[in-house]
Amino acid sequence: MADLATETTVDPANWSCPAPLRDQGVVVMGHGGGGALSAELMEQVFAPAYGNPVLAALTDSAVLQLGGARLAFSTDSYVVRPLFFPGGCLGDLAVNGTVNDLAMSGAQPAYLSTAFVLEEGVGLDVVARIARAVGTAAEAAGVTVATGDTKVVESGHGDGVYVTTAGVGLVPDGVDIRPQRARPGDAVIVSGPIGLHGVAVMSVREGLEFGVEIASDTAPLAGLVATMLDVTPDLHVLRDPTRGGLGAALNEIARASGTGVRLTERAVPVPDEVANACGFLGLDPFYVANEGRLVAFVPREHADAVLAAMRAHPQGAGAALIGECVAEHPGMVTVATGLGGTRVLDLPLGEQLPRIC
Repeated sequence: MADLATETTVDPANWSCPAPLRDQGVVVMGHGGGGALSAELMEQVFAPAYGNPVLAALTDSAVLQLGGARLAFSTDSYVVRPLFFPGGCLGDLAVNGTVNDLAMSGAQPAYLSTAFVLEEGVGLDVVARIARAVGTAAEAAGVTVATGDTKVVESGHGDGVYVTTAGVGLVPDGVDIRPQRARPGDAVIVSGPIGLHGVAVMSVREGLEFGVEIASDTAPLAGLVATMLDVTPDLHVLRDPTRGGLGAALNEIARASGTGVRLTERAVPVPDEVANACGFLGLDPFYVANEGRLVAFVPREHADAVLAAMRAHPQGAGAALIGECVAEHPGMVTVATGLGGTRVLDLPLGEQLPRIC
C-alpha cells in the first residue's frame, strides 16, 4: 500500500469502503433494521413495484377513505428471537406493535387479523402460550382478533414461530397526523424512558446479566393517544420508535417534512440500566428499539397541556420534552450534548440488534 505521507495529492472522491453494505446484490440483515437500508429497500424495490399514492406516504399505517369512513390500516410481521423475554413475548408484541401503528395515525384500533407460520417440530405448548398472549394483549388493547391463518413449514425452514398481524381502526374527523406535518417551532415529546425493549431482548438472547432485570416496555398506546387528542386534535406527528429506535424515527420525520430537529441529550430519559448496558456493549441508546413508546411533534402552544395529560396517563407517566423542530439543517437531527457540544444523530444504516420485533 502506498504511504499517504509521500503522496503529493489525495483525491477523496477515490476513497471507498472495501465492501459497501448497500452495494450487495442480496438481502442482508440490515435491510430489516428500520434504517437507511430498509428505506432503500422500500424506495428501490417495493414502491416502484406497487406504485400508488397511498403507499407513497410511507407511514406506519395508511389512512383510507372507505364508505364515508376514515380508516387506518396497517400490517406487520414479527420474528423476534427469543420468543419469550422479560416483560413480554412474541404474542403480545404482535398485537401491541400493530395497535400502535394504527394509533400513530390517531386511529382507535378495532380489529386485528393474525397469521401464524409454524416450524415443524415446535412444541404445541409454545404455540398455545403465544396464542394466549395474543388473546390477552388484544383484550387489554380493546381490539378483536377477527380472522387469521396458519401455515406450517418443514423443520429447518423457519425459527419456531413467526406471526403477522394486520389491523384496522377509525380515524376521528379533524385528525391529520403524518410526518409531513412537522413544523418549525413544534415541541418534540417522548412518552417515556427509551431503550428498554431492545436491551431486554438482548439480555436473554446473549445470556447477559446487568445486575438488574430489564423488562420490555411493550404496551398498547391507543389510550394514551386518545388522551392527547382530547387536549387538541392538532397533533402534527406521532411515531412509535421501534426498529432503529428514537434516532431512526426522528430522522424519518425530519426528512419527510423537510425540517430539522434539535434535541437536548440530558432531556432524553435513558434509564441507568439501559445506559450502563449500552455503554458496556458499545451501543447508542438512541438507536435501541422500543415497543411501548411514542414520539410526538406538538404545536408549541399546546405542548404544556399535552405533556401534562400524557404524564397523567399510565403509559405516559415518564413523558419528557426533549427538543424542538427547527428550520435550520432541514432533514437533519442534532443533539446538544451534556458537555456543551453538538453531534449529528444520523439515520442508522441497519440495526444494532436484528430480530428485535
